[in-house]
Amino acid sequence: MYDVIIIGAGIIGSSVAYYLSQYDIKVAILEASNDVSNGTSKANSGIIHAGYDPKENSLMAKFNVEGAKITKEICRKLDVPYNQCGALVVGYNDEDINTINTLYKRGLNNGVENIEIIDREKLIELEPQINPQAKCALYCKDSAIVSPWELTYALAETAVKNGVKLFLENEVTCIEKCEETFVVTTKKDKYQARYIVNAAGIYADKVNEMIGKKQFTIIPVKGDYYLLDKSESSKVHHTIFQCPDKDGKGVLVSITVDGNVIVGPDAKVVEKIDTSTTSSSLDFVKRKAYKTISTLDFSENIRNFAGIRAKSDRDDFIIEESKDVKNFFNIAGIASPGLSSALAIGKYYLDWLMEKETFQKKEHYIDTRKKIRVRELSVQQKDELIKKNPLYGRIICRCETVTEGEIVDSMTSIIPAVSLDGVKRRTNAQMGRCQGGFCSEKIALLLMKYHNLSYKDILQDDVGSNILLSRAKEK
Repeated sequence: MYDVIIIGAGIIGSSVAYYLSQYDIKVAILEASNDVSNGTSKANSGIIHAGYDPKENSLMAKFNVEGAKITKEICRKLDVPYNQCGALVVGYNDEDINTINTLYKRGLNNGVENIEIIDREKLIELEPQINPQAKCALYCKDSAIVSPWELTYALAETAVKNGVKLFLENEVTCIEKCEETFVVTTKKDKYQARYIVNAAGIYADKVNEMIGKKQFTIIPVKGDYYLLDKSESSKVHHTIFQCPDKDGKGVLVSITVDGNVIVGPDAKVVEKIDTSTTSSSLDFVKRKAYKTISTLDFSENIRNFAGIRAKSDRDDFIIEESKDVKNFFNIAGIASPGLSSALAIGKYYLDWLMEKETFQKKEHYIDTRKKIRVRELSVQQKDELIKKNPLYGRIICRCETVTEGEIVDSMTSIIPAVSLDGVKRRTNAQMGRCQGGFCSEKIALLLMKYHNLSYKDILQDDVGSNILLSRAKEK
């Protein structure tokens, strides 16, 4: 019997688990995939918005502003890459200038600090390669970028270290209410709890309807991205937006915490959950991006990918107890600024639960995390590390300078990587210019060794993504 079951191990479910794990609360996370951060959380822009975009007095505004402040501190404690690079919303005409003035006033009303409207001269000083037709911009110094999947891992790992139980490959198929408890059936087992948190992302409406009446509909919105090589990083210094329209914040051009340039997304409502990219969407993204910086060289593209945002038929986040099922709590429709808001939402759920019951805070809570990144160490630090463990002296991924020691760490951690992409998101191996052309074979061999797998068992990412089916020829 658990006190709380969280359905979904994305950034929202992991944030809730992180806060609950600070108290003597028995918590389980049920995740359909074979890893955490395997849905929307692994495929987004990684932007921590300051909070000038959401409408005043909305849940989006409240949690965005609170969450952005919390995220900075949590990233410091849990050793998650974070760069407060600032953001610009660029205006090109009178209509854009009116929008920028509206966003500025909205930001002040929402409690955003360090925000100002700058003229063309200041804009060019900040971004020398900006489109010469730009007239002004909204400048927010507190906007930041993070690694979205690493933040999710850090929160989930911290929660598990402190007693939360994580059950992967446990897709929920049925939820029943038995007096004061819930029985949750998955494809593997049954679990019982007194409270349920529905953080199932694009499937949140389906999970809600397993136990209650239809209260909302999730509208999956697909967005395609370019990831440009680090050779383009000198052209971009901030997160740069065009003025938002009815489709959202639009196509952005931004640096990433790893030094690449990310461009996208578009916004296309889809019925089928499909993360393949399309030439039409990518052409649209490219055309839009050229309006921001016309000198971007898309021949330096090293990766295209698509993510699915879980918008809802409401014009705000859904963060509430079910109207007809007591103790069943929906956290749904968490599209942008969901990443920015996640930690504030997790804290809000803890506060809601503590109003119902009293739990004691743990005396020996582990609230720090330190990750070895060999490429960031000094020569002396590398020498000392290699003396202790020679695996940190063998480079597997040349593009990103990732060692065998770091890859083994990812496979033997408290939430181990079980696929090539799982290793990639934890270590950056395969994220460089060659996209795994040099190192993926070596990583596959390490997966076979540390997880006792055959070559047929090697996965690209989720269950079913086997990359090797048979030998081309026998020896």
